[in-house]
Amino acid sequence: MNKEKKMKMLVPVASLALLISGCQSSFLTNMDEKVTPSTLNVLSNKGEDAAHLAAINEVLDASVTNVPTISAMGYAVVSSQPGRSANQKRLMAIRSARMAAMRDLAEQIHGLKVEGNTTVIDLMVQNDTFRGIVSGTIRGARTVRINPTGSDTYEVLLEIDKDTLSYLLRQARGVA
Repeated sequence: MNKEKKMKMLVPVASLALLISGCQSSFLTNMDEKVTPSTLNVLSNKGEDAAHLAAINEVLDASVTNVPTISAMGYAVVSSQPGRSANQKRLMAIRSARMAAMRDLAEQIHGLKVEGNTTVIDLMVQNDTFRGIVSGTIRGARTVRINPTGSDTYEVLLEIDKDTLSYLLRQARGVA
């Protein structure tokens, strides 16, 4: 087959492919379904975005009666806290323990992002590092108790009860 015949066949095939790809979304989607542009954007991304959307939908679709109470414990050592007096160090330890409990709540609600890096040289591991990142907003956490444990440590128990979680879910459903 010579070049001229190949070119004559290539033009209609390329035109047909372009036409099909341009009309692909209207032929392949159900016309009765209304798909929002944000859903299409999330569906076009692969991996984490789709999994994240599925997790959010699962939480928002959950029955409000099945919402558990979430609790978290935080600990802090008094002697390692900054302060001029023993009372200041004690208050800083309580505050630090409360922040540790808040971080634990954030891990439970928003999840923990783990990053890792491994360096291999000559088939031998030279360096292996991991890092955990927690990011999120905690609202409605209630301090259940603050207890000294031992002579130099405090523990703080925080919880977000069913009513607060139900309210937050209703608010999220209203926005979404």
